Amino acid sequence: MILSFDFMNEQLFASGRRRIAVVAAHDEDVLLSVAEAATIGIVDPILIGHRKKIIEAGDRCEVQAEQYEIIEEPDDIEACNLAVRLIRQKHADAIMKGLVGTAYVLKAILNRETGIRDGELLSHIGLFFIPKINRPVIVTDPGMCIAPDVTEKKHIIENAVKVAHLLGINEPQVACVCALEKVNPAMQATVDAAELVRMNREGKLTGCRVGGPFALDNALFTDAARRKGIADPIAGHADILLMPNIEAGNVLYKALAFVCDAPGAGLVLGASAPVILTSRSDLKEAKLNSISLALYLAAEQERRKVKW
Repeated sequence: MILSFDFMNEQLFASGRRRIAVVAAHDEDVLLSVAEAATIGIVDPILIGHRKKIIEAGDRCEVQAEQYEIIEEPDDIEACNLAVRLIRQKHADAIMKGLVGTAYVLKAILNRETGIRDGELLSHIGLFFIPKINRPVIVTDPGMCIAPDVTEKKHIIENAVKVAHLLGINEPQVACVCALEKVNPAMQATVDAAELVRMNREGKLTGCRVGGPFALDNALFTDAARRKGIADPIAGHADILLMPNIEAGNVLYKALAFVCDAPGAGLVLGASAPVILTSRSDLKEAKLNSISLALYLAAEQERRKVKW
């Protein structure tokens, strides 16, 4: 099991630099993160966009952007298509969004003829190392799927489980997080939780163990589960927190990052390579951690010869 982003960086450094395609790379925060990743020896960035703007942005944040490979492509749509093409041609291991609309990146990824969609659904995860918990925790979905139904939740879990496997968690424990621990027909999240548990027990959702509905406290802490008399063995041991909707997922993601100062990273899954769609509010450390996570997963995927 991976216990820190530093460990990922050590493994990446030992195995050699990997390549990341940065779309519309004239973003100062992104350039700072990419430059730091290059300095610690884990990445050779490919900066795509308007060359002059990229160099000027680098000058403003004291990053010598011209030392990296720059591909001139001032059109945002074509820059996104180019990044996807680099993945398809195996010239890059991951994509990172710079100063370009998220919709353009997703459209290029999802293009039926030239895209790199590799799963049933694109979903977002946050990976956190929470100080009070001696294990990594995956939060999903805080950034892509607005109000997933039970079928979409199944695909969201499947995407997160693939990440957990690549992180060395062979049978991740998935907690369906709700407002309470009992099924209530008036609360759809609890009904979905019961259905996902059934799917898991019947072998329709594999590679993990699913439990719920759980409240957040008894999903993560055994003491909380014991005080409420919850006997489910997954209670208190969750590796993956399936949130009921994007609002709950986003609030928890940002609470962990900004209130709890938990080291974290975010990725979009469901493509043939990891995709980093950082927010401008994300901390610099989170952007660097996201690069580390993306490249580590790409390296493990290659080493194990598995698909997303």
